[in-house]
Amino acid sequence: MGATWDGGGVNLAVFSAHATALDLCLFSPGGRAELARIPFADREGDVWTLYVEGMQPGQAYGLRAHGPYAPEEGHRFNPNKLLLDPYARALEGRLRWSDAVMGYKIGSNRADLSFDSRDSAFAVPKAVVVDPAFDWGGDTPPGHSWSDTVIYEAHVKGMTALHPLVERSVRGSYLGFASAPVIDHLQRLGVTAVELLPVQAFFDDRFLVTRGLRNYWGYNSMGFFTPEPRYGVRNPLNEFRIMVKRLHQAGIEVILDVVYNHTGEGDEFGPTLGFRGLDNRSYYRLHGGGRHYVNDAGTGNTLNLTHPAVLRMVMDSLRYWVEVCHVDGFRFDLASVLGREAHGFDPSGGFFDTIRQDPVLARIKLIAEPWDLGPGGYQLGAYPHPFAEWNDKYRDGVRRYWRGDAGMAPDLAKRLLGSAESFDHSGRSATSSVNFLTAHDGFTLQDLVSFTVRRNLANGEDNRDGHHDNHSDNLGVEGPSDDPGVVAARALRKRNLLATLLLSQGTPMLLAGDEIGHTQGGNNNAYAQDNPVTWIDWAAGDAALADFAARLTALRRAHPVLRQRRFLHGRARGENGLLDVIWRRADGGTPGPGDWHDPAFRCLGVEVRMAAQGPDSGTDAVLAVFNAGPAQAFALPGSGVWRLILDTTRPDALAEAVPAGMIVPAQSVLVFASKGDFA
Repeated sequence: MGATWDGGGVNLAVFSAHATALDLCLFSPGGRAELARIPFADREGDVWTLYVEGMQPGQAYGLRAHGPYAPEEGHRFNPNKLLLDPYARALEGRLRWSDAVMGYKIGSNRADLSFDSRDSAFAVPKAVVVDPAFDWGGDTPPGHSWSDTVIYEAHVKGMTALHPLVERSVRGSYLGFASAPVIDHLQRLGVTAVELLPVQAFFDDRFLVTRGLRNYWGYNSMGFFTPEPRYGVRNPLNEFRIMVKRLHQAGIEVILDVVYNHTGEGDEFGPTLGFRGLDNRSYYRLHGGGRHYVNDAGTGNTLNLTHPAVLRMVMDSLRYWVEVCHVDGFRFDLASVLGREAHGFDPSGGFFDTIRQDPVLARIKLIAEPWDLGPGGYQLGAYPHPFAEWNDKYRDGVRRYWRGDAGMAPDLAKRLLGSAESFDHSGRSATSSVNFLTAHDGFTLQDLVSFTVRRNLANGEDNRDGHHDNHSDNLGVEGPSDDPGVVAARALRKRNLLATLLLSQGTPMLLAGDEIGHTQGGNNNAYAQDNPVTWIDWAAGDAALADFAARLTALRRAHPVLRQRRFLHGRARGENGLLDVIWRRADGGTPGPGDWHDPAFRCLGVEVRMAAQGPDSGTDAVLAVFNAGPAQAFALPGSGVWRLILDTTRPDALAEAVPAGMIVPAQSVLVFASKGDFA
């Protein structure tokens, strides 16, 4: 599908079940002038084909589709609108917002039922034929197991736009992300995978452009096979692959955040740029097959993955990024949309069945954002193996525990053991829970301990957008503070939150910049802030916090009990009859029902050993104490020697032997090990 160069010319294959004719339009370099218009002469089923002798890589092109303009019947063909090839591998030019890109006449009393005859070619990007050749030089995927994985969610531009050690000419680009200062930082931090916010081609929404803003996050895809050009310097496709190759050489996997639930064409009042003009009724879910769009993604439209050609396009796209660009996995935005069949969400639906049987996709990492805005959209824990899932219950529960909310110890216990109540079924692994404190959507870690109220006025929506309840705590002062006591309390709270994340069973995910105290000034919905609000300010970074985060990932690597594949349920191990997990009160005893139901129970210890089904791996036991209350005496269990290997109140302290009874500081996380290597 798409445009394929064979050395002598280009073969084009385009899907449309309802078009009556298709045209290929060739453009001059730069895409300014239409040079030729060639009709597709052949059609096999619903795939139209055309071979153009002598056509070469670099040729800019677009499509025009003829057919009925009958919105009430789901058809919106308009040959006056130049269309993107859904399989385009590269794009040239930017979308220039104009009324001409609309298939209907803006202002007409017939609204979207009217017909606009203006040519839109001047305003839309052009697809470009590519030569897929690239020297990978023996590149192999790092292949980290889920148990060894530490994810780092990052934005390609925001990572380096302000990085003083990255060459200015490549800041904010794929090459900048692949530069030595960035890779050195990632390796020191101990992450094993970067999860990149959308890099499939997208455009800036019209309402943002009129406000002088941009679509920074990129959740508005229009090119599922195309690296976003704005992050390129000269050749975005090859530069993206250079980035992947360099990260692989450093042992770091690349996971892409992908948006297959909707496109950037919006609802019936949106532009006609590709899918809508090629076959609206096939590509989109329509109410009753007619004029209006199903809007499960909350963005105006929903892709119709129950249609074989649309499902094929998504699978072809996934395989393209794996086989041609060597990525290691995907995080699926609003993934419940992808699993929604006619009867509702179905973990055995077409999308899941297709992806799970695919030999290319079966070997990579798959992560679902397990919710959407449609009916029955919240599906945490309902996804099939081998999907992992973003766990918002982890985010909210851990935030509330450290904020000091009453009665949160039982919830913390669930989160520390991988949220088994959601994920321990159907043979799923404890690593299925992707644990996170912060993500691109919401407060940064610094803002989580600095603001109780969002500050989103810069988005131009009167501060109505973004989450209302963030379970945040300003530690006494709203916003920035130079009060030494507030600064110290916030620093300790951040260390406690990070320690909880890296000590929990499951797969941890860090947000880029959290490790150096990046702030967005309280903006918890910075989707349109392509500026220093979101760009990481490396020069002002907190190096001590980064060192502490690196220590936590090293501790996690050194102690396999902290990253087990199987769920822990307090069962006896076969080797010696010891339990795989034991909960501890401060007096050393095991909490009873009265403790778990006590709203003031805020000092919880958990002693973790290898799962009943697995052998010891170096460390006999780790005991972690999470004290969100005042300082108190804590009795270490057993008669063996425990060593204190982490104390968040003394982040630089080295490992040390401790007495059986000791004082656990207020607002602290302490970690003890009974034998083995100590981080």
